[in-house]
Amino acid sequence: MKLVKKTGFFIAAAMIAVSCGKSGETVEATDAVEVGESTGTTLTIDPATSKVDWRGYKPAGEHYGYIPVTSGELTVDGDAITGGKFVFDITGLKIEDIEESDENYGKLYGHLQSADFFDAENHPEAEFEITGVEKFGSNDSIEDKDEFKTDNTPKKDSELIQGNPTHWVSGNLKMRGKNKNIKFPAVVSVANGTVSAKAGFNINRTDWGLSYGDESSAADKAKDQFIYNSVSVKFDIKAN
Repeated sequence: MKLVKKTGFFIAAAMIAVSCGKSGETVEATDAVEVGESTGTTLTIDPATSKVDWRGYKPAGEHYGYIPVTSGELTVDGDAITGGKFVFDITGLKIEDIEESDENYGKLYGHLQSADFFDAENHPEAEFEITGVEKFGSNDSIEDKDEFKTDNTPKKDSELIQGNPTHWVSGNLKMRGKNKNIKFPAVVSVANGTVSAKAGFNINRTDWGLSYGDESSAADKAKDQFIYNSVSVKFDIKAN
């Protein structure tokens, strides 16, 4: 497996508004980063206990669910993560705010799988590959993005973090054929041959071509007829 150790900020898709110890600094999206060689022991990700949660927002409401992780691995050297990669199944996406027996479930699922969103017919899987892991410093902070206010304004990045961050994780997120580098704060634990990593942050879906209902139209904002570009994502990954 490969890994490049980099300092500095990589953030996916103008999605996360994250700042590290520099007040007022907003990290922008970057292109994918070359992945270098990693060292250490390779652990297998447990698909039964690993998943990616998602939550999308529009003025009239929100939808949420998860995408299953199907395979992956993490490389560790002592108590440090030196590399890793996991794959998740877009076609296995689940919606949790609608009963699966409800006809609206099928309509929403079909729309999310269509070319308006994930284009799952051509891109059935997504992939995240680690390019760097750094300690989360005592002076590091998270800067929340300003969002257009409605009854369903997206959750703030600072609200999505799961616990007290221990590390910054950078990696290439490939989705719908587009590959972007992202960086986010995570709670990472390495002990007794087991690794767990949890993270929560926002991404800008349009950076991967998921542009249906793009909120950039002022006219649509005036009529509340748009879907927020910010999508909340939570990773819960375990490997042993």
